[in-house]
Amino acid sequence: MDLRTLRYFLAVAREENMSRAAEQLHVTQPTLSKALRTLEDELGKKLFTRHSFSIALTEEGALLRNRAEDLVSMADKIEQEFLSLDDITGGDLYFGLAESYQIRTLAREIREFKKLYPDLRYHITSGDTEQVTEKLDKGLLDFAAIFGIPDERKYGFILFPEADYFGAVVPADSPLAGKDRITAEDLAGLPLFTSEQSWENDIRPWAKEHFPRLRLDGSFRLAYNGSMFAREGLGILLTLNNLIDTSPESGLVFRPLYPHLEMKMYLIWNKYQSFTPIAERFLKQIRSSFAGH
Repeated sequence: MDLRTLRYFLAVAREENMSRAAEQLHVTQPTLSKALRTLEDELGKKLFTRHSFSIALTEEGALLRNRAEDLVSMADKIEQEFLSLDDITGGDLYFGLAESYQIRTLAREIREFKKLYPDLRYHITSGDTEQVTEKLDKGLLDFAAIFGIPDERKYGFILFPEADYFGAVVPADSPLAGKDRITAEDLAGLPLFTSEQSWENDIRPWAKEHFPRLRLDGSFRLAYNGSMFAREGLGILLTLNNLIDTSPESGLVFRPLYPHLEMKMYLIWNKYQSFTPIAERFLKQIRSSFAGH
């Protein structure tokens, strides 16, 4: 199994059509078909179910796709790292970012950094803390921005200058919209939305003895999607401040939770990883900038 074959496989999985994938890869369809048959023979598993005008992944194919995406991403990252070793004007940085209004601080740092290194290219993966930490552990990222105190045995980290806090996003005509703050008792028995990670790690300890009376109706990794459900009156979204449009025209309002539920964000990196020169320089800038706040 080689990287070229894995790239072929991923193109077919993405396009769900052999002809389109062959055109995208600039190879003939027979060449592509032969490579995939060889891959199936090598693994001893059928990877695709072939239909008249399309193909679909089998369960084994779906498993390989997940693994192949990581392997190809890692190979691309290694290639870019070596290409940038002697590049004093730029290089590639890979970030995994949890949702937060504080990401604007990181964006400002990248903007300033690009003034010094105009050929800088940055690649952003979005997800919750669990998702981006998993990619960081696999070596697919240089840095991750997460909530929750990092494991000091594994990660180096810097605390962001500010903090987020949890609140409830409700329709403007909801009885809860008239409150200045929302307690666990206010939420008891009502349909709630948040991420499964936040439900267990943040809402459970915040609600304390009231937690058994809280009801998670739906889980969302992206707050924006949850806000669409809240707008339709399906429930109350528990999320961080400044992530959702709650302007008068939005039909939604944000009310902070009480007691105050503060969330600190950290920029983390693998403690024992070898940085590229551009990543080393960026970390130096971040250390200096954040220390000044």
